[in-house]
Amino acid sequence: MSGSEGREHMRRILISVSLLFTFGASIAQDAEPSSSSFAAVPTEKGGQDIFGPYDIVENWPKDTAMSAGHEDWTFAAVRGVYAESPDRVLAVQLGELPNIERPAPRVLPEIGPGIGFPVARAPWRSYRAAQGAGGANLLSGQGAREGVDFRDGHGILVFDGEGNLIEEWTQWDSILERPHSIYVSPYDPEKHVWVIDDGKHVIYKFTNDGEQLVQTIGVPGEGGIDETHLFWPSYMAWAADGSFYVSDGADFYNPDRPLGARVVKYDKDGNYLLEWGQEGIPPNESRPAYFNNVHGIAVDPATGRVFVNDRQNHRIQAFTAEGEYLHEWPVGDAPSDVHMFIISADSYLWAADRGSNRILKYDLDGNFLYAWGVSGDFPGGMWGVHAISVDTEGNFYVAEVDNGRVQKYRPRPGANPDYLIAPAVNHLD
Repeated sequence: MSGSEGREHMRRILISVSLLFTFGASIAQDAEPSSSSFAAVPTEKGGQDIFGPYDIVENWPKDTAMSAGHEDWTFAAVRGVYAESPDRVLAVQLGELPNIERPAPRVLPEIGPGIGFPVARAPWRSYRAAQGAGGANLLSGQGAREGVDFRDGHGILVFDGEGNLIEEWTQWDSILERPHSIYVSPYDPEKHVWVIDDGKHVIYKFTNDGEQLVQTIGVPGEGGIDETHLFWPSYMAWAADGSFYVSDGADFYNPDRPLGARVVKYDKDGNYLLEWGQEGIPPNESRPAYFNNVHGIAVDPATGRVFVNDRQNHRIQAFTAEGEYLHEWPVGDAPSDVHMFIISADSYLWAADRGSNRILKYDLDGNFLYAWGVSGDFPGGMWGVHAISVDTEGNFYVAEVDNGRVQKYRPRPGANPDYLIAPAVNHLD
């Protein structure tokens, strides 16, 4: 090799090495964590965001067994929660259960070999064993004794910001059977309290202090699918003009009866306006405005569009205020089981999935954006979330039917606001 050829060869080697170092440095730089992060608190290292962007507020609310008259009784299935304010949180439940501690593990040879109970780290008790006055429950037909294994009543509870039980509307227990959800309209200056009872097929409207029953929508004890009846009402949502929508769904407790697969709209005074929806063919109905268990409803405060949870068909359908179909999106196959959702003040849809025990965020075009949650009966874990609510400070609440409790979460310091449910807006200010 001549001198000139050697110099050229060396030049090519140096260029190759230079390119290699440059390219390698680029790869290394790209492999490093970027300044943006999907962590709920981007400035923190480690962890795994078990509760997403929230911290659990432990021992909130205080166990009702600590209140006078409840010494031997605690929560049963808590089906509804609504944060009227940070200092006033309402809930509905299906009776009460005996207040007992988790038992020590034991073998159960009468069931089969190698069977033990309770299972470590798994919930040991379903609080759905009590289902309200005269209602079906998980112990039906198994010799359950009212007053021993469960008791009725104590359906409407009110807690303050510290978790103290400050009101208990036992004066209305006689008209309740299976309270399903509880609300205060964000557009009502008198702040009436609304309670949906699917067992009685009605919606009750009370004064805010619970002293008076102002209105009953539907016929108590008489289900139907027409302008004067409700069949199996579950949830409701308001438009800015005070009109409201009710999801009137399926009756799981009476499988031989027809399904109520509709949305019903009322004016601000509770007068029937219109309805839409037809019973679909399970399990994969795909036609617009056909439903299999209408179990959840929300209104976008910005546009007035109505979003309906078509639970058994695993989809969310969107409509105009008058029931004209717009679009839909799937929420995933089983075990997905979205129970209900709310639309936050900034127009995102937040859903509670009882199958995955997660809280899901979608934009209103159906794009999936975020999720968090973990299954369990420990503080912050979830099992059977049936209702969610957020107060004006951004505190987040869940009602659980299987865990039998209400839980409160507060935003973590420094949490990414995109992962937090926007605080509720007081439209009356």
